[in-house]
Amino acid sequence: MARDHELTGRSLFAAHALLPNGWARNVLVQWDGDGCIMGVAADSVAPAGVPVAKGPLLPGMPNLHSHAFQRAFAGLTEYRAESQDSFWSWRNLMYRFAARITPESLEAIATWLYVEMLEAGYTAVCEFHYVHHDQGGTPYADDATLSLALLRAARNAGMGITLLPVLYQTSGFGGRPPRQDQARFIRSTDNMLSLLERLAPATQAQKAALGLAPHSLRAVPPDSLAAAVRGLTALNPQAPIHIHIAEQTQEVEDCIAWSGQRPVQWLLQHAPVDARWCLVHATHMTPAEYAGAARSGAVAGICPTTEANLGDGIFDMPLWLQHGGRWGVGSDSHACVNAAEELLMLEYSQRLQRRQRNVLASTAQAEVAAAMTLQAVQGGAQAAGRAIAGLAVGQQADMVVLDAHHVALRDLPPHSMLSAHVFGSHRTSAIDSLWVAGVCRVSQGRHALHETAAQAFVAARSATIAPD
Repeated sequence: MARDHELTGRSLFAAHALLPNGWARNVLVQWDGDGCIMGVAADSVAPAGVPVAKGPLLPGMPNLHSHAFQRAFAGLTEYRAESQDSFWSWRNLMYRFAARITPESLEAIATWLYVEMLEAGYTAVCEFHYVHHDQGGTPYADDATLSLALLRAARNAGMGITLLPVLYQTSGFGGRPPRQDQARFIRSTDNMLSLLERLAPATQAQKAALGLAPHSLRAVPPDSLAAAVRGLTALNPQAPIHIHIAEQTQEVEDCIAWSGQRPVQWLLQHAPVDARWCLVHATHMTPAEYAGAARSGAVAGICPTTEANLGDGIFDMPLWLQHGGRWGVGSDSHACVNAAEELLMLEYSQRLQRRQRNVLASTAQAEVAAAMTLQAVQGGAQAAGRAIAGLAVGQQADMVVLDAHHVALRDLPPHSMLSAHVFGSHRTSAIDSLWVAGVCRVSQGRHALHETAAQAFVAARSATIAPD
């Protein structure tokens, strides 16, 4: 009886569920005490006492690229600061904001952000963390202070996390010295590897993953990149590696001036790029680079709302998929925090570029929302380096339930409910509940920490932007 009771508490029944191979009916999902899925049975009968999902059951979405502190900066740069604003003018403003972040404000901002993410359908985050030191650029007494603040935020919110401390050493290609406003980011390669050793027990205790983020080719010289990858591999051969690359045309031009090669071209020839790698943005590639990067097995980390906000450009997703490329989505600078919104922006950008509709539907999935969801979950899980690849045995029980009674979804077939969630609702509003590792973190659309986390976030933002 006790065992039956335990299984009842670790089960969920859904009339419709989006499994890795498509929609299934009458699905019973069961997981163990660690939140790992033990069984996924379609065409089942709901056992007595097992909770029944209030709508279609979806896999949780990994968010593969996040700079948590930037959530408090969202909306504060939407004015013309120069005659022609760009990513680079935005970056100058962002650096001024980053200079004022404290450990306490970072934890408050990240906690609220992760609550927002959970309420918006994300069940995991890859945190690309590059503010390391105090406001003068001096390491804290505990060098892991800000990294630990992010881990606490994820733990308190119930968010799965892959922590990616960022290696940042130079201000441009060719080893240009760092700028003064980059002082909080700078680490030697040996110091970074020491930080990873320091963080390993904390991440393991939290069932988090730990990887490395060489910031970009302009910020990490070739020798440092090679040494860092070797050192990380010695610590953990499976650890994920994320890098910003080819986001901006100026970056491409500067890389050519430095090396005679484009960024992705250089990386593929000089680094052991494989399935551990996530190429964040990779917006500006040639057809040969698309083919080579896809062939490597790396994941393309697409951040559609941030790329639109910063005027980066549009990733050629059909060409990437033509070569069998894997991809996932991230909210990056958090101008928008909404898993479905990223999918909508991605599909709409492709439509605008090609003057076609339903560009990212596939032969296997004619419904574009289902096709994108399944691909983004698979790619996001690979980038996270965690077993979060959907509703399947051996994966973590990360799940989202849509509200079948929401006005945008009511009386529709399940595949149309997902389409309405992505393309026809306010997106977040159609989420009923969300589970991470078998624990319900969002119920009736709301996280338990919503009010308290929001208040702490507002206070931290106000303190950060207050005049001196």
